[in-house]
Amino acid sequence: MRLGLFAFLVTFAACSQRNPESSNAAETAVSPQPTEFDSLWNYDDPAGSESKFRELLPKAQESGDSGYRAELLTQIARAQGLQQKFTDANATLDQADALIKPEMKTALVRSRLERGRVLNSSGKQDDSVRFFKDAFEMARETGLEFYAVDAVHMLGIATNAEESLLWNEKAIRMSEAAKDPRARRWLGPLYNNTGWTYFDMRRYDDALKMFQKDLKFRTQEGSKVEIGIARWSAAKVLRYLGRVDEALMIQMELLQLPDLKGGENEGYTQEEIGECLLLLGRRTEAAPYFAGAWNLLHDDPWLKRDEPKRLDRLKQLGGVK
Repeated sequence: MRLGLFAFLVTFAACSQRNPESSNAAETAVSPQPTEFDSLWNYDDPAGSESKFRELLPKAQESGDSGYRAELLTQIARAQGLQQKFTDANATLDQADALIKPEMKTALVRSRLERGRVLNSSGKQDDSVRFFKDAFEMARETGLEFYAVDAVHMLGIATNAEESLLWNEKAIRMSEAAKDPRARRWLGPLYNNTGWTYFDMRRYDDALKMFQKDLKFRTQEGSKVEIGIARWSAAKVLRYLGRVDEALMIQMELLQLPDLKGGENEGYTQEEIGECLLLLGRRTEAAPYFAGAWNLLHDDPWLKRDEPKRLDRLKQLGGVK
């Protein structure tokens, strides 16, 4: 069971893609650098990110750097995909591909990655796999460690069970051995993803160990939100391991954190508190938390598409009319 946007966004937020190279070295002196737009990403606000990227398009066109413009378009497509505007995202990637020449390795890899992400997010996981494999091979051959790990990490998301586990383990090894510090920053998301793969396989002890690794990594390198999500993930597994009192204590603490207030983060936390209270036989106390979770999550497009029964359960247990 994947956890929708709450667990999904942390993968991207921890690894802002800052690419120091220009796609066309001859134009470096006059071209805006890719770091200019990659640092603008806000994965909690893909519509806002798309708007910021579009503001740079005229400058990108004036620069004459087709590789830079193509990379910018791939990120516009990524923002569109996160908004579930999949037709628009594919059309934007078509624009990017029309600009890309064989020597523009970074732009080519990023295009393949985003084409795969659009397919994966639109429910076509099997179709996405070949794009991620292409991106991995291209990035590996070109020495683009960050994107190579990204591609393997996406293969871990697009596949299931043992195959997913193999890709995740490979990505962890690559990240741990990487010379590029950006590639090493994938470790947090990879620990998180591998934890959920173990969770899906009902290997809860292994999942807990992975989330504890994630928490240690986030405590050293992550934001308050990322640390909170790592704690939330570990607490959810504690509930499945029968350690409900421990899980409830952690979730109650998280609910008080200002950085996790509002939106999906608080919604998922309220859901977990409700589940813990329900298991402890405190159904009346649980109801307001289920209602709060439903109020915060019922418009989430990912849950509405992938887990409508989960939303119905929140509504029923919360007594929402």
